[in-house]
Amino acid sequence: MSSAISAGRSGAAAREGWIVAAFALTVFCGSFLLFLVEPIIAKELLPWFGGAANVWATCLVFFQVGLLLGYAYADALARRLSPRAQLASLIALLGAAALLLPIVPARHWATPSATWGPAARVLGALATTIGAPYVLMSATSPLVQSWYARRFPGRSPYRLFALSNLASMLALLAYPSLIEPRLGTRLQSYCWSVAYGAWALLMLVCAASAHGLASERDVQLALPADSASVTAPSHLRYLSWLGLAALGSLLLIAVTGHMTRDVAAIPLLWVLPLAVYLLTFIGSFQLSGWLTSGRLTGVALATLVLYGGYSLYLNWPGGDADNTLPIGWQILILCTVLGGACLFCHGTLARTRPAPEHLTRFYLTIALGGALGSIVVGLGAPALLPVDFDLEGGMLGFAAVIVYATWQGPGSGTHATHGESGAGYVMRYWSGLLGLIAFAATAAAVAIIIQQFYDGTILTRRNFYGSLRVYEWKAGRVGTARSLSNGVILHGTQYFAPSARRRPTEYYAEPSGVGRAILALHGSAGSPLRIGVIGLGVGTLAAYGRPGDVIRFYEINPMVLDIARHEFTYLAESAARIEVALGDARLSLEREPPERFDLIAVDAFSSDAIPVHLLTREALEVYLKHLRPGGVVAFHTSNRYVDLPPVVARIAELRGLTARLVETDADDTFNTPSSWVLVSGDSRFFATPQIGKAAIKVAHGPTRAWTDDFSDLMEYLQ
Repeated sequence: MSSAISAGRSGAAAREGWIVAAFALTVFCGSFLLFLVEPIIAKELLPWFGGAANVWATCLVFFQVGLLLGYAYADALARRLSPRAQLASLIALLGAAALLLPIVPARHWATPSATWGPAARVLGALATTIGAPYVLMSATSPLVQSWYARRFPGRSPYRLFALSNLASMLALLAYPSLIEPRLGTRLQSYCWSVAYGAWALLMLVCAASAHGLASERDVQLALPADSASVTAPSHLRYLSWLGLAALGSLLLIAVTGHMTRDVAAIPLLWVLPLAVYLLTFIGSFQLSGWLTSGRLTGVALATLVLYGGYSLYLNWPGGDADNTLPIGWQILILCTVLGGACLFCHGTLARTRPAPEHLTRFYLTIALGGALGSIVVGLGAPALLPVDFDLEGGMLGFAAVIVYATWQGPGSGTHATHGESGAGYVMRYWSGLLGLIAFAATAAAVAIIIQQFYDGTILTRRNFYGSLRVYEWKAGRVGTARSLSNGVILHGTQYFAPSARRRPTEYYAEPSGVGRAILALHGSAGSPLRIGVIGLGVGTLAAYGRPGDVIRFYEINPMVLDIARHEFTYLAESAARIEVALGDARLSLEREPPERFDLIAVDAFSSDAIPVHLLTREALEVYLKHLRPGGVVAFHTSNRYVDLPPVVARIAELRGLTARLVETDADDTFNTPSSWVLVSGDSRFFATPQIGKAAIKVAHGPTRAWTDDFSDLMEYLQ
């Protein structure tokens, strides 16, 4: 009899082991696919919006809101429906969502609209492509955890939450390192769509298991109960969860925006901050016993010190403007700052988490906070604020939270009571004092950044495509100069002395690659030139215009056109006829009949972010369609972080064209160091006096050319 009982218990234990494994596998697969789809779909949309860094910020808003809706769905299912009704609901919704597959966005979202701005078109494309699958997949972790808590009372389901975040982080790290370099974008979409079907089957298996076994209570493998109190959380507790989650999400998007705006809008710099964000969730919920109030406060103070030192180093008045940290150090410092801040926020969430009975509402509150934080930075700030101080504002808000936290009672998060020991009072006093000092230092760093930004500034504008600044400065013997910058990169300068106001400057001066190319064509052509320019800036290249010439600019940002017309005079004073086509240059050129340009200048960089879709094999084919025989395409490849000339040389080689690099130094007041790659099928062009010895052969390029379906910036980081 005892052997039969033992065998029964053994079989029940094995069955429960399989159930736990099924729950864990479902959570892992759902979270892995949920975060894998984010860079996949964002990379598909990026070329439609000029490669703007804000595409990813807008996508993050959608992902956070989708997560909120998924958690709300899980909360409603777990609280209001029976297991049988949950299963029926899942079958219907999973099947309906499958009708949107494969996840390939409709092309009409790429077309500019007077009704729909770029952010709205990004959100519309996401909603109609992955909306329903994403929301349902977002419900995986809280829903399966609620099934687990009901099936195994006494066991903590929060380990599944940590597993969910681990799977999410692995997906983000796998994309730029394993998936993006090996699979084309379209193939990635099809593979994900197939994997969605497998995940949907796993969800149905889990739902059926939870329903079929919900009444079995004969075998329970007793584990220590979760330490959280069973008392329902207070409204104040919900507000604290909401605020901490919002602050973490706000800093995530602010740091990501800073990195992608000033480095490159590439999946690597999308996923690294998000992986750090998730890693703090994993560590917080796995090590919540270690994360005491004192340790979290120490991490927060160290984070503020690191951020303040980094900001002061880059922005100290009178410092060397070229004293910029290498890209690796900048990424490391920014990710460390994000990690420290999020560890405090998420560690506090983990320390105050409720009992499993309230977990779906807890996750719903976190998701709501995440959505609010992302909306503030991703949608609200670009629409309402003329400057981009998102990271500075976020860090100042974080410093204020630390001041509040450090003046609370030690360890408990409550105010000091009459029973507080003398040692506890002293600890709280010194902790609060350190918090005030950290806040003051952070405020000073932010003040210096703002002061440096507004020194000489006469105009600031901001929209989906970036943050623009027009500023004036004294240029010695040539008087006042006026410049336009986007982020940290200069987009043109004009000197207003009568002898210099029509002179091309900076990257476009006569010694530059594009300057030499235009002068060579003017010298050899027997008729006026037609020049196409992708990227307007302040309109500097219009200075090369001669009577009879036509210079057609392609500009995606209408604010840039307004600034070029009203704050600079290159367009108005050019001898050439000036035309401007608003919208993404690649899409505009694809729609237009052949323009027969003598030269096309590709210069559409926003800060140091790289519009990859303008440097692909298919993009070159579009340019050649609009180029007369023997014409020239000039690619501006100046970049602090990415070695672009080999990329251009490779796509030119595949087309049987010659590519030569022209690099210039700052040899006078008007000239800035620049790098241009000139591409042409006419060997006589490279023999002209203007080009001649100035053009050199490009170093060996990649074995695999960039295409609309494949690009890998990781290989060319320098």
